[in-house]
Amino acid sequence: MSFSSWKADKAKTALIDEAQALADRLADAKPHFVESQAAAAWFWQAFHLADGQDLNSLSDWPPAARKWFVSGAVTRIAALRKAREYDSSDGLAIWMHTARALSEPQMLPAVRAIWQHVRNAPLNADSMAQDLIEDAGLTYVPGRRVPNGFGPDD
Repeated sequence: MSFSSWKADKAKTALIDEAQALADRLADAKPHFVESQAAAAWFWQAFHLADGQDLNSLSDWPPAARKWFVSGAVTRIAALRKAREYDSSDGLAIWMHTARALSEPQMLPAVRAIWQHVRNAPLNADSMAQDLIEDAGLTYVPGRRVPNGFGPDD
């Protein structure tokens, strides 16, 4: 095994571990934490939809567009964490993991688990998402959609 392939394997393993850590954190979390994560994820869907990007159809995006999305998300997540906006950054991280999982199939089980927790978030998540979305001047679309390919039957 060459150094470059070892390095690539280590990077892939780190991505898988990061997604699994989020899935585990959501599994062990108190309901209000899951609600805030779900609300933030739905906020980011509305945010990007306002720019004409439907994150629920990431699987239909060209690979280069998904790569660009991940790169932008990483930058924005870092800025949000620096500003101590952890719920918002974690909501965007859910979408980042989703986009990454489409090119790294080993991430799919962890990301599907994340979306199961988001989909099953307590009911307050809906009103929290609505408040976040409307406060940002965006259009709230009710419903707990899961990205294509990440639902229980996918």
